[in-house]
Amino acid sequence: MLIKSSFIISRRLLFRASPFENTLISRSISSRKLKMAPPILSLAIPSETGRVLSIQSHTVQGYVGNKSAVFPLQLLGFDVDPINSVQFSNHTGYPSFKGQVLNGQQLHDLIEGLEGNDLLYYTHLLTGYIGSVSFLNTILEVVNKLRSINPKLTYVCDPVMGDEGKLYVPQELVAVYREKVVPVASMLTPNQFEAELLTGSRIVTEKDGREACNILHAAGPSKVIITSINIDGNLLLIGSYQKEKGQPPEQFNIAIPKIPAYFTGTGDLMTALLLGWSNKYPDNLGKAAELAVSSLQAVLQRTLSDYESIGYDLQSSSLEIRLIQSQDDIRHPQVKFKAQKFD
Repeated sequence: MLIKSSFIISRRLLFRASPFENTLISRSISSRKLKMAPPILSLAIPSETGRVLSIQSHTVQGYVGNKSAVFPLQLLGFDVDPINSVQFSNHTGYPSFKGQVLNGQQLHDLIEGLEGNDLLYYTHLLTGYIGSVSFLNTILEVVNKLRSINPKLTYVCDPVMGDEGKLYVPQELVAVYREKVVPVASMLTPNQFEAELLTGSRIVTEKDGREACNILHAAGPSKVIITSINIDGNLLLIGSYQKEKGQPPEQFNIAIPKIPAYFTGTGDLMTALLLGWSNKYPDNLGKAAELAVSSLQAVLQRTLSDYESIGYDLQSSSLEIRLIQSQDDIRHPQVKFKAQKFD
């Protein structure tokens, strides 16, 4: 009887509660339910692509870093979680910019928050511009953490350090990339200058480019794409895939047309496309590179055409790529640039 009476009293109290009190009860029940995190559908439902953690720069306006990489990867079917290493109003090629820089501790906090909710399972890690040694060292901790959860994690690293002989990160980052980052990367996408910095050797011929790839393979990554090499005024991409350690890699080149304009965000876009297409063709890096180069060139041609249509002088400044308008070329590129295998 005591239990029954208590039940009746509690029911009466509930029904006599004011509308405000009923709202509080409802919210309390809802908050208890929300403490159960929903399943990650991209993990629960099998996917042919995967989940990418992309740690790069971000601009409010324009397309560089994560703004260049996230949308194309999503178009190619990936779930992408971006962490912005910097957040600027616009890229630094403008007369001025404002914004914030994420430090290593703040990156650690974000990773800790994901881990605390069992949200840290990723199939791919993608990194681009990183401006400090402390942040780059935290990236290495992130790689170890992600691989402790998913040992098959693919780490795609664009070692953004400089271009055309000019370094635009602190000098001390070069050694960290060379000694610590390259050994843990799965795929590396340096430009000519960055490949020279990482290998300590000059690249003036195709043979030099291939040898640079071999040096980088020996250090760690099985896939290396030097995204642009200027040889006697001609632009080339050189790709190299070492399927087994100690075995000769499969190597190829792709001739790239020179365009009389300067674009921002193209390296970030290229690396994202290489990640996306190499995931679809894991044993055919040449095919993946053909698709990535063809897609990128289509984006650049549309960008040129649109700037010219308004009478803009293409030589007056760097051009913002027309990413959104080129989504069909990202999803379904027409392969116009073919890989030529080296013997």
